[in-house]
Amino acid sequence: MTGSRVVALGHYQPARVLTNEDLAAMVDTTDEWIRSRVGIRTRHVAGPDEPVDELAYHAAGKALAGAGLTPDDIDLVLVATSTAIDRSPNMAARVAAKLGMGASPAVMDINVVCSGFTHALATADHAIRAGSATRALVIGADKMTEITDWADRTTCVLTGDGAGAAVVEACDEPGIGPVLWGSVPEMGNAVRIEGSPPVFAQEGQSVYRWTTSQLPPLARKVCEKAGVAPEELAAVVLHQANLRIIEPLAAKIGAVNAVVARDVVESGNTSAASIPMALSKLVQRGEIPSGAPVLLFGFGGNLSYAGQVISCP
Repeated sequence: MTGSRVVALGHYQPARVLTNEDLAAMVDTTDEWIRSRVGIRTRHVAGPDEPVDELAYHAAGKALAGAGLTPDDIDLVLVATSTAIDRSPNMAARVAAKLGMGASPAVMDINVVCSGFTHALATADHAIRAGSATRALVIGADKMTEITDWADRTTCVLTGDGAGAAVVEACDEPGIGPVLWGSVPEMGNAVRIEGSPPVFAQEGQSVYRWTTSQLPPLARKVCEKAGVAPEELAAVVLHQANLRIIEPLAAKIGAVNAVVARDVVESGNTSAASIPMALSKLVQRGEIPSGAPVLLFGFGGNLSYAGQVISCP
């Protein structure tokens, strides 16, 4: 096999929905203030009985069902997350156990915060191309509300919980393009999850300037590496950080014919879960033709980024 492809997707969100009006009763903010600055209307909040691995498990089960596979068909499990409180067993091992995998899969967690899923997808593609795996389950899952300071109105309006998953398998015609990834280590403190207990904090203006000025040429380079012109893209799925970041970044990429994922409006910023969850919803609604080129581009903490063009399952 000379490559890999995404064959199915799945996503999961907790049942509880927190609206902007709900937040206005908790902190000094308003629906208008939130929508005008970040574009978010609602977000989903996981309960105490829904840790990160539980969110990931539900999304993974849906992706496996969509692919028509059993857990034993998977030999690599990757979970991208930065909000797992427990260190060992890691989230990938816990998901494998919950699914009842008996095929001795390799299990790894990947912490690159908001660009975690696209890093994990590239890692799965590389493992399959190298012959180290044949089918991978790649999951982005985060419980951001557990690390949120609910007294800080600049960050508590952003966060939500959820998970998205993809089944990736070997194929003769590559369906996952070359990854472009990197970071700006000297600016890493612009997005932080630190302390005990850990708390999410960021320098919003620094992140905004970086994403809107530095990332467009990088996203266009992702397309160049894949041999796809921006105007040929059927969809653009960026990290769902903030609608005021997503819209100008998508416009500067030049994907004039593409559907642009705006799941942040309903789901908030779900970190590593945001790209697979948004993509899964677009595919579920039939908004992207099968086989069409889709740009995935994650960015955020560290300040890191990773992107690739994939063929829509």
